Amino acid sequence: MSLEKVLSIAGKPGLYKLKSQTRAGFLAESLLDGKTINVGGRQNVSLLSEIAIYTLTEEVPLRKVFEKISKKEDGKEAISHKVAKEELEEYFFSVMPDYDEDRVYASDIKKVVQWYNLLVKNGLTDFSEAKKEDIEEDKEAITTKSTKVTSPKAAAPKSNTPKASSSKKGGATKSAASRKT
Repeated sequence: MSLEKVLSIAGKPGLYKLKSQTRAGFLAESLLDGKTINVGGRQNVSLLSEIAIYTLTEEVPLRKVFEKISKKEDGKEAISHKVAKEELEEYFFSVMPDYDEDRVYASDIKKVVQWYNLLVKNGLTDFSEAKKEDIEEDKEAITTKSTKVTSPKAAAPKSNTPKASSSKKGGATKSAASRKT
């Protein structure tokens, strides 16, 4: 399985594998504990294949960053994401020497290292680019399709004649003659 089926869900820890689509969203399986959750269409979800890291010259896709970490670590886990900020930045600089230090924060580096270790722990080490048709299917599965609901009866065309006022229909207003007693 490639990164096109791996998700990050805002407000939820870890990463998730896309399982299937539902009417209101989709089902995702946690890589941390294996539990399946229902993800609504309003939750902020990111495909790892769509995330990139800023460098001084361009944006590098996350899969390429993972490839570089994998090459450096020989396919094994990297350092812990819980080490000191300076150590994380030093490690990331050894992997990506041209990353933009002003736009890539320590929290971003922490996430990248944590995600890499989680993927390796779960045996998801294929960081190559997926086929185009697989990417389109995955994007389609994540985006919820809105359908137009039409009623079985056709709406009547509007007429240009004005509606009768409430006084003509016997509404609450009394005429001047009826107020005299």
